[in-house]
Amino acid sequence: MSSPHSADTPSPDTPAPSARKSYRMLVLFAAALGLAAVGWGAYWWLCGRYLESTDDAYLKADSVVIAPKIGGYVAQLLVKADQEVKKGDPLLRLDARQYKAALDQSLAQLDARQADVQRAKADIVEQQAQIEQAAAQQTVARLSLEHATDEVQRNIPLGNSGATSDEHLAQLRNSQAQAQANLQAATAVLKAARTHLSTSQAQLVQAEAQSKAAQAAQQQSHLDVDDTLLRSPQDGRVGDLSVRQGQLLQAGTRLMSIVPVAQLYLVANFKETQITHMHAGQPVSIHVDAMPDLELHGMVDSFSPGTGAQFALLPPENATGNFTKIVQRVPVRIRLTIPAALRGQLLPGLSVSAEVDTRSASPQHG
Repeated sequence: MSSPHSADTPSPDTPAPSARKSYRMLVLFAAALGLAAVGWGAYWWLCGRYLESTDDAYLKADSVVIAPKIGGYVAQLLVKADQEVKKGDPLLRLDARQYKAALDQSLAQLDARQADVQRAKADIVEQQAQIEQAAAQQTVARLSLEHATDEVQRNIPLGNSGATSDEHLAQLRNSQAQAQANLQAATAVLKAARTHLSTSQAQLVQAEAQSKAAQAAQQQSHLDVDDTLLRSPQDGRVGDLSVRQGQLLQAGTRLMSIVPVAQLYLVANFKETQITHMHAGQPVSIHVDAMPDLELHGMVDSFSPGTGAQFALLPPENATGNFTKIVQRVPVRIRLTIPAALRGQLLPGLSVSAEVDTRSASPQHG
């Protein structure tokens, strides 16, 4: 008869196999959890505590608004919405007929003013010749007066002695008076010629000024004709196209935007408490919401000179009313490294998440 405590019967103090298995799994789970905690702690200590992230970030591009400098009817629309253009490509042409007519008129005015300048210069040359002639006549009149005066002075003693007649002496004095009158007349002619020369010189200055004004008007008319053709100021894509052929435009009317999609950058708005150890040149990891499996890389480029609130349309005035402290955000510009294959897919305005590695913090930041 076998004993109730034979070798095949488990002892009451021995754990069941299922209990031992559960115990081993619990120990293994606790060990794995401990290792994970240690690993996470090591990661946080070595790397995680240096990472600053935000999802308040958006792709941007420095787009240019296209607007005409002059008014007129749209004669030809040369691009379509979303079309890629290069710098200098024609975008739109205005009706240039009235501006070409104004250019022709300004050219005619310029020719007339230049003719006035040439005429004034010719008058000056003529007046200078008249001045030389009047000066010569004055010299002749002065010499005649000197000769007549010498004759009178030489014949006065002869008249007193009776060697010459009074009639002859009177004739000499009459010749002297005529010579004096001729000298005065020649002097007056010379003075008038010099005055006329000054007038002609002033007319030349006026004609030259009018010629410069006509030349400026001609250049402005030429610019107006050139401005009837609007060209792209940069490489990019046409966006926000809001003009149609035949539309009447005023100067400054917004027509479209040229978006340089190949020159994207990122503006990430970090909390003011996150930028303590940030500086330009630190690496950035970027995830685009539209492409969750894609990771881009970039570099901190610069920091805004003020928080976003400082550039708001209505900046907050904390000196009035009750005060509630709100953590401010600082826009940080990040330069992106975008593969060529993705430059057509990434667009300004897309939401992204950015993570800055601050382990390379500068000494002044600690």
